[in-house]
Amino acid sequence: MTGEVSNKVGAKRPRLRSTFTVGGEQAEADALLDGAFYDSDDFAVIASREDKRCFVVGRTGSGKSAALQRLEELNPDHVIRISPEDLSLPYITNLQAIRYLDSLEINLDNFWTTLWKHVLLVEIIRHRYKVNSPAAKQNFLSELRDRVKRDQAKRAALEYLDEYEGRFWEEADQRVREITQKFTEKIDAEAAAEAKVGSVASVKIGGKEGFETSSEFTEERVDRFQRIVNDTQLARLNKMINVLDDEVLNRPQHFTYVVIDDLDRDWVDERIANDLIRCLFRTVIDLKRVRHLKVLVALRTNIFQELQFGRRGGGQEEKFRALVLLMKWTKADLTEMLDERVRVAAPKVGLQVESVADLFPNANKARGNPLDYMLDRTLLRPRDAISFVNECLALGAGSDRVSWSDLASAEQAYSSKRLLALRDEWKQTYPDIDQVFEKFRGSPVAMSRQDLQERLDSAMLLLSEPKFSGVRWMTDVTDTMWNSSTEASWFDLYQPLLKVLFTVGLIGCSRSDIRRATFYSDDPLFIDQRSNIQTTRSYFVHRAFHRALDIR
Repeated sequence: MTGEVSNKVGAKRPRLRSTFTVGGEQAEADALLDGAFYDSDDFAVIASREDKRCFVVGRTGSGKSAALQRLEELNPDHVIRISPEDLSLPYITNLQAIRYLDSLEINLDNFWTTLWKHVLLVEIIRHRYKVNSPAAKQNFLSELRDRVKRDQAKRAALEYLDEYEGRFWEEADQRVREITQKFTEKIDAEAAAEAKVGSVASVKIGGKEGFETSSEFTEERVDRFQRIVNDTQLARLNKMINVLDDEVLNRPQHFTYVVIDDLDRDWVDERIANDLIRCLFRTVIDLKRVRHLKVLVALRTNIFQELQFGRRGGGQEEKFRALVLLMKWTKADLTEMLDERVRVAAPKVGLQVESVADLFPNANKARGNPLDYMLDRTLLRPRDAISFVNECLALGAGSDRVSWSDLASAEQAYSSKRLLALRDEWKQTYPDIDQVFEKFRGSPVAMSRQDLQERLDSAMLLLSEPKFSGVRWMTDVTDTMWNSSTEASWFDLYQPLLKVLFTVGLIGCSRSDIRRATFYSDDPLFIDQRSNIQTTRSYFVHRAFHRALDIR
C-alpha cells in the first residue's frame, strides 16, 4: 500500500511506524529543527535588526537555543557564536589572586567587564577581517590606522589591539588567559611592595602561598587592591567601541550577530557566576552604540531572577529589563508548531497527513479534544508538547492513529518525566525541591487553603531532616513562620514558600469555583499581590504532574 490516504469508502490509512516522531526535545538533537522550524513572533524579534531586545529569557524547553541555532543557519556569514565554556573562566576564577580578592569582598566588576569587552571586540574584528595570522592582523591594522590617522582617540584605541602581538588570532581562551596573567602580575607586584614594609608575611598571591594579614592593614589593603581592579583597560576598550561602529561595522552589509548561549551549564564557579553574567549584560548594553551589531544572550528564567542587578549595578535593572525578550508560547503557537513538524515528518514514513490532529482520535463530548487535553498538560513549552506527542506515537505504533487508551497510557510516562525535568531545572536554585513536590502526592485536584497549608507545613518540617540539602533556601522562605508574632497573616507566613512552588510551575491559584487556575505562565506577578492570595479559593497542582503524583 502506498503512503497516500485513499478516499475510497472503507480504505485503511497506513499504520503508524515506531520510527515516526515529531522531532527531538532539545535543539542539538532535533532532526526537524531545520526543515520544520516554526517562525514565531519571538523569533522575529530575535532576528530583527531594528528590535533592541537582546536578552532572550525563558524556561528550560521554551525554544531559546533552537531560535539561536536557526538564526545561525539562516545567516551563516553574519553570526559569531561564543561559548562560555571555551573562555577559560573556570581557570581564572580558581586562581589564588582572584580568590584572595574575592575573599576581601573587592568588587571585581571592572575586571570581568574588561574581559567580556575584550573577548567580544576581538571576536568581532577577527570575524570581520578574517584575522587568522600575523600578516592578516598587520593588514587590517594598517588599513584602520590609515582611516583614523586624523583621530587621536581612535589611534590610541588601536594601540590596545597592537599590544596583543602573537595572541590576537588565537582562540579566545588564550587571549583571556593573557589578560588575566597581566592582571595577576599587578596583584603580585602590590603584594611584593607590601611585603617590603612588613604588612604581609607572604608575597606570592598568584602561587600556592597567600597573604597572612593582620586586621589593622585590611581596610587600607582593600583600597589599594580595589584601585588596581579599577585601573583596567576599560577606557581604551570603550574608545574601541567607537572604532567598531565608525570603521569596522560601518555598513549594513557588515551587520553581525553575536550569540552567547549555554550560560546555565557548569561553566564557572557558582560563587561568581551571577557577577559574570551581570557584567556580560552591562557589556552588551555598552555595545548597543554599534549600529550594525546585535549581541544576543540566552538565559534561563531562574538564573535571570537571581542576578540581583541592584546589588552592585546601581540603577541598571530597568535598563536590563527593557531589553529582555520573555519567550512565551500560546496553545495556538504550539499547535501550529506541531502541525508543521507533522507535515515534514509524516511523508518520510509513508503518511500523508496535514496536521497533528489527524494522528489522534476525534473530539467527543465525553472526553473533549485530545490536543486540548494534551496541551493543558504542558507548561506551554515546545519541549513539553513534542515530548507528549512522541510518547503517544510510540504507543500508537502499529495502529492507524493514536487511541484515547494510548493517550492515557502515554500520559503516565510523560508526567513522570516532566516532574523529573522540573526537579532538574530548579535543583541548582532549590536543592532537594523534589522532596517538596512529594508533599503533594495524592492531593485533591482542587485544594482548599487548609489542604494547601497542611502540605506546606509538612514541607517546612524538611528542615529537621538530616539529609535535606535545601536548608538554606527553605530557611529563607520559612523565616517568618518560625520567628513571627502570632499576629502574622496567612499571606506573611505561607506566601514565600507558595511563591517558590508557583514560580517553578507546580501550583496554580483560582479565585472562583471554576477549576481554571492561574499559573506562572499566565501571570508571573499574580502571587505577589496580597489581594490575589486573599481571594484565592482553590489551589491546583498543574495537570502536567497529576499522573506522576497520583492525583486522579
